[in-house]
Amino acid sequence: MKRMTTLVSLLALLWVQSAAAAVILQYHHVSEDTPASTSVTPAQFQAQMAYLAQNEFSVVPLSEVIDAIRKGEHLPPKTVAITFDDGYQNVADNAHPVLKAHGFPYTLFVAIEPIERNFARMMNWDTLRQLSSEGAVIANHSWGHEHLIRRLDGEDEAAWLERIQANLERTEAAIEKELGYSVRQLAYPYGEFNQALRQRLEQMGYVGIGQHSGAAGPYSSLTAVPRFPVAGPYADMDALKVKLHSLNMPAVKLEGDESELKERPRPILTVTLEGEDLRRDALMCYIQGQGGKAPTWLDEHSFTIQADLPLPAGRSRYNCTAPSRSSGGYYWFSQPWVQARADGSWPKE
Repeated sequence: MKRMTTLVSLLALLWVQSAAAAVILQYHHVSEDTPASTSVTPAQFQAQMAYLAQNEFSVVPLSEVIDAIRKGEHLPPKTVAITFDDGYQNVADNAHPVLKAHGFPYTLFVAIEPIERNFARMMNWDTLRQLSSEGAVIANHSWGHEHLIRRLDGEDEAAWLERIQANLERTEAAIEKELGYSVRQLAYPYGEFNQALRQRLEQMGYVGIGQHSGAAGPYSSLTAVPRFPVAGPYADMDALKVKLHSLNMPAVKLEGDESELKERPRPILTVTLEGEDLRRDALMCYIQGQGGKAPTWLDEHSFTIQADLPLPAGRSRYNCTAPSRSSGGYYWFSQPWVQARADGSWPKE
């Protein structure tokens, strides 16, 4: 009996190690005078980076995480990648010196139009070149930070996809011209995507990176890589520590996961899991704006989750977590949703 118990424990440990994941952190502003919903203060950022260093987290370039997912390779526990969206000057002023001091690489996703038009508080090409020479990787955030899933009046799907492809290729060409490299990684503006856009990105050979939370690992799609936003209420250190130890939810199949909702105000998501380490009895989901809801299990491996009330226009999520049997970590999964109003219009940002 003791040998059997030891064997089970060893198998569970091996399972956790195989599901070990990278936590990708997403920042926008590092400043005290920018919107709280997209900001951390310089003091918070310094404390967060110090925590990573003092607790021996391995901070790696985002490309290493992407390569490991692509190859199905093991990602060591406590692996972290750091990213910033938009290219605000306060990142260069307040975050870059801290990252440089720790020797932490990071990726900065930029839109080109704000640079070309010299928007206030945005970095310019000289600054981006300097950061790139000191450990940053500059990547694609679309030309003008557009809502990529939105079509123009009278535009069919084929024309829309061609327009978006041209947008992304133009952006990538500008980055390559100014910085001398192209990594073909797109951070979706606003975290918005749908299946058609994901398929086009895959055809183009790009990786698509979202704003939905969760650990990235072997079960992540390379056209919907999750990140943990760090800002406002999500910048709390205690909450961040939990996320830094999260595990890649072992979802081998998703049904109903088309992110753009059309006549599906209460989407049904079906998730199929594998492995024995995840505690199915403690798996809990959270509907944004509606609170917690237990899933409905269809069999030993599959569950469904559905909102009780219609989801609002704009962006929302289903988040599901479950504790590990053999570690203090939580498996974490997020499904993003986005939809227009019934009349086809969109909420103002």
